[in-house]
Amino acid sequence: MNRSMLRLTIPATALLAYGPAGAQDIDPDILRAQAGSYLVAPEGGGAGCRLTLETDLAIGGYSLSGQDSCSKSLPALAEAASWNFSGNGGLILINPTRKIVARFVENEGSPMKTEGETPLLLVSAPDGVDRLPTFSSLAGKWVMQRPDGEKLCSVTLEGTANTDGIAPLSISGDCAANVARLKLAIWHIDGFSLTLMSHDGASLDFHMRADGNFDKSREEGGKPLSLVRRDAR
Repeated sequence: MNRSMLRLTIPATALLAYGPAGAQDIDPDILRAQAGSYLVAPEGGGAGCRLTLETDLAIGGYSLSGQDSCSKSLPALAEAASWNFSGNGGLILINPTRKIVARFVENEGSPMKTEGETPLLLVSAPDGVDRLPTFSSLAGKWVMQRPDGEKLCSVTLEGTANTDGIAPLSISGDCAANVARLKLAIWHIDGFSLTLMSHDGASLDFHMRADGNFDKSREEGGKPLSLVRRDAR
């Protein structure tokens, strides 16, 4: 499963009202699956901050660390002192007075995010990355290649997406046959995942590395493949 998504599908009936008593009743496997380090960042590509969801009990739920890193980029989150499940498959951040400072809603097939005009995403991210990629930041020329440097295809990503979150792409005329036959024509981003697609349903899914390039998802199978930026930024 993509690590940018909720790590387990959690039935709402398994998530009790938040608070110390409810926290003690959460299945330990569910708790451990959700715990870990996450980037919280605006969907539009602005700077975010990293939080670590821990498993120790705290006021209103479970302990949290890293919130001080949010003081400049997302100051409202710097007040968070704990986290808990929201009871509907989502997740909440809570201050010391048990006030909810952020509510992340489950978004099937995508990272959890807050609602409103400027949503924040809660997503596992490569080390050193402080913001989400956007269509405009990824637009440009890329090379699809093997780990040894063997070039399979040049890809140009256009930076303007339609209302469905899809943007056009073009490939060079010298692509390897196994890539050319996919007839890749459009692309989409979801958290730190980038998908190249055809209009007929073929696709290649990539995950972002710390250096800003992408590696093909292991779930795709087959030989390793990378998407490496060609134009300087």
